[in-house]
Amino acid sequence: MSELAPMREQVYSDTRPKAYFDRFHERARTREPDWAYELVRILTSLYSYTFLRARAITVENVPGRGAVILAPNHFSFMDHFLMGCYIRRKVRFMAKSQLFKGPMQFIYSHGGVFPVRRGARDDETFITARTILAREGAITMYCEGGRSRTGKVAEQAKRGIGRLALETGAPVVPIAIYGSSRVRNWKRLQFPQVTIQYGEPIRWEQVENPTREQQQAVADQILIEIRGLYAGLEEHGRKGVLRRLREQRQAERGAPKGAAVA
Repeated sequence: MSELAPMREQVYSDTRPKAYFDRFHERARTREPDWAYELVRILTSLYSYTFLRARAITVENVPGRGAVILAPNHFSFMDHFLMGCYIRRKVRFMAKSQLFKGPMQFIYSHGGVFPVRRGARDDETFITARTILAREGAITMYCEGGRSRTGKVAEQAKRGIGRLALETGAPVVPIAIYGSSRVRNWKRLQFPQVTIQYGEPIRWEQVENPTREQQQAVADQILIEIRGLYAGLEEHGRKGVLRRLREQRQAERGAPKGAAVA
């Protein structure tokens, strides 16, 4: 198996003031993504289908309408696009504030992306996310916080996704993206095969002011679900997971009405 291509060092601090990002939050709260979203989606989808041989499993688990939080593991900058290219509805993303500079901040803003100031208590990000969900939108949030630098799914979840799930009561769809840890190897002309599996939605009762412990417990449960999906893809591969799903569905159809299926 080829080694992972090196990643740049993480940069957490952004010296720009909070006020600099207010316009991006305001746009995300009041306007839907425009042509920029569709353009980027077309280009990245073509790349994903062609070079990464990306395929999706159980995409029907993502609700076609209504508020939803999509929770994939995070290895690559391509994860946003890999996760979203099989979903017809427009998915909103939060991205680190350092990316909002130069021409790209126009693409991000018009594409429905909004900033998060890492290392700061950035309540504006949660206000924007809650506003979008209140309008029955779809939000992507990584419970690992940032990209894994080891090629493995993290052991510990960040509690932010637990907070958002509890404060809004929106269902959470755990998602495993397998193979994207090697997307950076394109510089070596090595292109991985990527599989995206969408888990069944999970929903928690809405809590107005969840405690840190409640937030962490929910975040941990979401990560457990992601790790389970990922482990299945790692062990059985794309074809193996599809075969097991077919067998499970056949068993369910063949079971007597009201009978439990192991």
